[in-house]
Amino acid sequence: MQMRAARMHGYQEPLRIEEVPVPEIGPDEILLKVAAVGMCRSDYQLLDGYFKGPFPVDLPYIPGHEVTGRVADLGSAVPSAVGYSEGDMVVVNPSWGDGTCRQCREGNEQLCSGNGRWVGFGPPGGFAEYMAVEHRHAIRVSEEAAKTPELLAPMTDAGMTPYRGMRKLRDAGKLGPDRTVAVTGIGGLGSYGIQYAKLLGGGATVVAFARTDSKLDVATENGADHGINVRDKSIEVIQDELERLIGRRTVDAILDCVGSEASVSMGFDLLGPEGALAAVGLMSHRVEHRQFPFVGTELSYLGSFWGNHLDLVEVLSLAEAGLVKHNVTKVRLEDINENLEALGRGDVVGRQVIVFE
Repeated sequence: MQMRAARMHGYQEPLRIEEVPVPEIGPDEILLKVAAVGMCRSDYQLLDGYFKGPFPVDLPYIPGHEVTGRVADLGSAVPSAVGYSEGDMVVVNPSWGDGTCRQCREGNEQLCSGNGRWVGFGPPGGFAEYMAVEHRHAIRVSEEAAKTPELLAPMTDAGMTPYRGMRKLRDAGKLGPDRTVAVTGIGGLGSYGIQYAKLLGGGATVVAFARTDSKLDVATENGADHGINVRDKSIEVIQDELERLIGRRTVDAILDCVGSEASVSMGFDLLGPEGALAAVGLMSHRVEHRQFPFVGTELSYLGSFWGNHLDLVEVLSLAEAGLVKHNVTKVRLEDINENLEALGRGDVVGRQVIVFE
């Protein structure tokens, strides 16, 4: 049996849509008929070579890590207790830890220090009509949620990653009444990050930082109290706008969904004493900041990578309860390369999702 797949044959080369065999599943795996798969900037970065060191892949390779689909077959060792039946819609937790290291035993398989794997960056991903998934990494959803698979797929990264970052800021005591939290970069992650700032912020004022007015419009629609276009603006000008909008020149917390040297440096310059920046974006290879302001005002820099199984279950529950708004555009597998290029340029607002059903 054959399937269509978008395969990577080399770095800095377009994906090729080809007919390849449907994967054979192991005893503990399920065969998933992919219903929808999100397109992330990190997919573009994979092709561009950004992850060549940490995540080498065997070519030809099928990327795609934001996946939802229906169970098409079950391996012989999949326990009946999991309750999967053919036709059930599941989402795929993309972080496959080895289950033995301390991080895995704490529930953080995305941080596996052993032989961890990440779908779309090692195991073949979802830019194909079928994929194999270890049964323990699939989460079944209700039939009501299954009606819109294009809304489920992005929750596995775009929806989950900013949730974990915002939760870290909350748990660090940086959110709450009379506080201001900013979200930098209103793309796939930031459009959800604004909403989590409202859901988890405890009454904090929410400010969006973006480089286009169209993205600030999305932030406002998703609950931002204020928005500032930071393109080509000095720190002083941004502070002047903050003072006009919130009566202060600094903020208490920042969720950085960009991860560029410029965005992180800007963030630290805008943090007040005891402020914290949680970084979830991965655009630059390194960032720098002056040491004395960092130490002298006791700032915090929190790395936050993807999310764990519980984070994914929580954001799926929030979405099914109608507490999360999606900014999704459905696209075709045939148009994958031009849409990846748009992601690389930063032209995409919200999330593009390839839909097979």
